[in-house]
Amino acid sequence: MKHARLAGLLGLALLSGCSIIPKAETPHIYTLPASPGGRPMAAQQVAWSLRVSTPNAPRALDNSRISVVPETNTITVYGGARWSDTGPHLLRDRIADAFRDSGRVAALSTDENDLQADFELGGSLRAFQTEYTSGKPEVVIRYDALLADTHRHRIVASRTFEARQPVNGKDVPQVVAAFGQAADAISAQIVAWTLEQGATRGSAPK
Repeated sequence: MKHARLAGLLGLALLSGCSIIPKAETPHIYTLPASPGGRPMAAQQVAWSLRVSTPNAPRALDNSRISVVPETNTITVYGGARWSDTGPHLLRDRIADAFRDSGRVAALSTDENDLQADFELGGSLRAFQTEYTSGKPEVVIRYDALLADTHRHRIVASRTFEARQPVNGKDVPQVVAAFGQAADAISAQIVAWTLEQGATRGSAPK
């Protein structure tokens, strides 16, 4: 009887303990905002095709967390907030959207489709985070771009791009808005550079 009574008390204690365990917080999921794109009228299209590949990234950036660097050599994340996809995929899709908005590349794809293309744009995502400068936050996106001739299997051009966008506040929605502005800015730079490189190499690689 004593053993049965003890077992019953332990069971009640376990049940009561379970009732006070806090529930896991459901994070807010954010998409990368974009400015409305407008395809120019009668844009002159290039004769070559392009595949935009997902950039490589360190483990700290290759996830859906929204990263912040509050001080040098320290990286953390905003609690209770997530991106809708990983940082590298978000940037890839934003770059591809920028090419579509330009109206210049009709034959455009991403590595998600794995289609053959004349050129491939890839590289490494070195920064996709908020950094604090003199106590003020700013979004930093740094991308080492590589443009490759897929027919000759060689790199034809490379360049590092960086966009910095001050955050109008310190709350997560304000941080997300700044990420969208920085992504728009760096994507526009990448599109202009890629089109320039393609123009200097003729209508299409052979």
